[in-house]
Amino acid sequence: MVVKKAGDLVDTKVRPHDLRRHAATYASRSGTPLEIVSKVLLRHSNLSTTQRYLGKISDSEAIRWVDNLPG
Repeated sequence: MVVKKAGDLVDTKVRPHDLRRHAATYASRSGTPLEIVSKVLLRHSNLSTTQRYLGKISDSEAIRWVDNLPG
């Protein structure tokens, strides 16, 4: 109910699941290892579940990651 009320304040439909997904995506794209996002944040038993859950990475994000690789 708290999440719904917060969404209503900004005229947006928000569910607890949306916040969970956003937090996991933010952590992953901020450099947190996928294993940590999967096992600690989302409590998934299988890494492939997390990979499906976080969705696809855009071309610009992939380029940014490659540009930031050491070496």
